[in-house]
Amino acid sequence: MAKNIQSLERAAAMLRLLAGGERRLGLSDIASSLGLAKGTAHGILRTLQLEGFVEQNATSGRYQLGAELLRLGNSYLDVHELRARALVWTDDLARSSGESVHLGVLHQHGVLIVHHVFRPDDSRQVLEVGAMQPLHSTALGKVLSAYDPVAHSEVMEAERRSFTGRTVTAADEFEAMLDLIRAQGWAADAEETWEGVAAVSAPIHDRRRMPVGAVAVTGAVERVAPGGVLRPELIAAVRDCARAVSRDLGAGRF
Repeated sequence: MAKNIQSLERAAAMLRLLAGGERRLGLSDIASSLGLAKGTAHGILRTLQLEGFVEQNATSGRYQLGAELLRLGNSYLDVHELRARALVWTDDLARSSGESVHLGVLHQHGVLIVHHVFRPDDSRQVLEVGAMQPLHSTALGKVLSAYDPVAHSEVMEAERRSFTGRTVTAADEFEAMLDLIRAQGWAADAEETWEGVAAVSAPIHDRRRMPVGAVAVTGAVERVAPGGVLRPELIAAVRDCARAVSRDLGAGRF
């Protein structure tokens, strides 16, 4: 069994302590409550303060939870609310399209798959929740890059690797593609990341009209884009799904 790291345990105990009770506590109160020497408690608090997890009142000297914890908490809630709101709509999309459906969010310079609905047939499939996809070559990634300023900065600053002969890597060509995506409201990936695989994706917005994720239908290229042409009913279905989830998140009509 892995050995616990004592300093992390103590820091976690401090955060829990500050999250309850009076919420603002002095150094002596914190040290006494946790059975720590004042010097030890002060060192941990200083580290938490430098990272933004704890703030100290300039007048009273008391400590409270910091804004960074709120940001992280909101990020956690946003992703889980997004997934919860999308469950019914993504199930319907998989059923109507006959293909796999993925829900993705921006994470660590890529797309994190937070929900995956299997293709509704008896074929053997692998759950891809937790998998990462590239920003520049996938339908999900391109949608996020087109609508999310942070994703756009990350994808333009990163090396855009060529996965197949169809992957767009040149900066000017990629920017032109993002302009087109914004104009039409959806993105596609036709064998730009994986040979034989195609996808169509649309953005999801929250109550602030900010892009919080994207939904995509993914399948064999001969089914999604027969003869090299994307099925228009799939594009419409993906966009309808994205709009429905956005409305459930409070975005109103798009």
